Amino acid sequence: MSDPTPLFDTALIRRRLARARAGGYASFLMERVLDDFEDRLAAVTRPFPLALDLVSPVPALAERLRAGGRVERLVRLSPLPEAEADCVGDAEALPFAASAGFDLAVSALALQHVNDLPGVLVQLRRALKPDGLFLGCLLGGATLTELRQAFLQAESETEGGVSPRVAPFAELRDLGGLLQRAGFALPVVDADTIRVRYGDPFALMRDLRAMGLTNALTDRRRTPLRRATLMRAAAIYAERFSDADGRLRATFEVLWVSGWVPHESQQKPLRPGTAKTRLAEALGTAEHRIIPDTGETR
Repeated sequence: MSDPTPLFDTALIRRRLARARAGGYASFLMERVLDDFEDRLAAVTRPFPLALDLVSPVPALAERLRAGGRVERLVRLSPLPEAEADCVGDAEALPFAASAGFDLAVSALALQHVNDLPGVLVQLRRALKPDGLFLGCLLGGATLTELRQAFLQAESETEGGVSPRVAPFAELRDLGGLLQRAGFALPVVDADTIRVRYGDPFALMRDLRAMGLTNALTDRRRTPLRRATLMRAAAIYAERFSDADGRLRATFEVLWVSGWVPHESQQKPLRPGTAKTRLAEALGTAEHRIIPDTGETR
C-alpha cells in the first residue's frame, strides 16, 4: 500500500521561509510569543543543562534562551542553513538518538506545518530525558478565519467552486490527547488569540508572505489566482471584517502545549475511591443522594 499524499509540501515551505528571511522576516508575531515563552519558563524553577530549539522558523527563540542564563547548552535544529544552527533538519525526522537526554525542548510557530504531528511528539518525547519538559506553540484553527471566509465566498461567486487556500490548523481540543498518546505526562494546553489590524487585506497578505505563511498545501490550486477573485475577496474582507475606523481585523490563534516526560518524582492522580474528603465538604454544600429509578434526592 502506498503512503498517503502529505498534507503540506515541505520543500515549498522551506523555499518560502528562505524567501521571507532573505526579504526581511515579519517578526511581530514571533516577538509576541517570545515574551510568552519567557513568562512560561519563569514558572519552572530549575536550570536546563541541555535544551533543543525544534525548527523554529528564525533563531530568535534560541538567542533569547542562550542569553537568559537558564540554559547551559542549546542545540538549534533549524529548517534552513544559518550561522546559529547546530544542525539543519526536519521535525518529522529528528537527527537525535532516543537517549539524547535533552532537559528542555521548545518550538515556536513551526509545528502547524508538519504532516505527522503525533509522530513528531513521539520522537520528541524519546529525545527528552525523564522529567524533561516540552514547551511549544503553533498556530491554531481560528487563525486567519477572516481571510478564509473571504476567499471561500469570493471563489464561490466568481469561479463557481472553491479551492484550499488556508491550511487546516490544529484544534485546541485535540492537542492534550496527542500529548498523552505520545507518552507525555501532565499535559497542559491553552490558547492565546492575537488580533492584528490592517489598512487593507493586501497588507495582511504581504505580512503572510514575509513570514513564509502563504499557501503550501499539497492539493493547492496550481493555476494563478484570478484577479477578479482576489479583488472580490478583498472587497468581502473589507465589508465583513472592518472596525468602526475602517481598519480590518486579522486573527492569529496561538496554541500553547506543554508536557513532561514521566518520572517517579512527578505528581500522580489518586486512585478512584481513595479520597479522604468528600467534594461536598470542600465546596461547603450539602450532599444529596439520588434514589435510583425515581430521580428523587435525599
